[in-house]
Amino acid sequence: VQLVESGGGLVQAGGSLRLSCEVSGRILTIHAMEWYRQAPGKQRELVASVNNNGITDYVDSVKGRFSISRDIAKRTGYLQMNSLKSEDTAVYYCNVVIWRVGVPPDAYWGQGTQVTVSS
Repeated sequence: VQLVESGGGLVQAGGSLRLSCEVSGRILTIHAMEWYRQAPGKQRELVASVNNNGITDYVDSVKGRFSISRDIAKRTGYLQMNSLKSEDTAVYYCNVVIWRVGVPPDAYWGQGTQVTVSS
């Protein structure tokens, strides 16, 4: 199982980015998904989540600006980030609960993608 993140980069404050997290390998399906971020010198922070029922949740600092979604058929999750601020600068990681044949569901991490917001 491999998770490949993409979509990070350098953007000016007020701009937008869309992060993707694509799952490959022999899996049955993806379920819950989370996006975390870690800024230099800070602990990893849960930013957004979507559970098995599609219910989403966000940390207060991104509510109204970020949107998490997933396309189960494409095995891909997304984090749409609008109105970006300098404090959103961090490495962003996806964490996905994956069902595989013959094993209990487990969570897997992406490799991380850098988001840098210039003010």
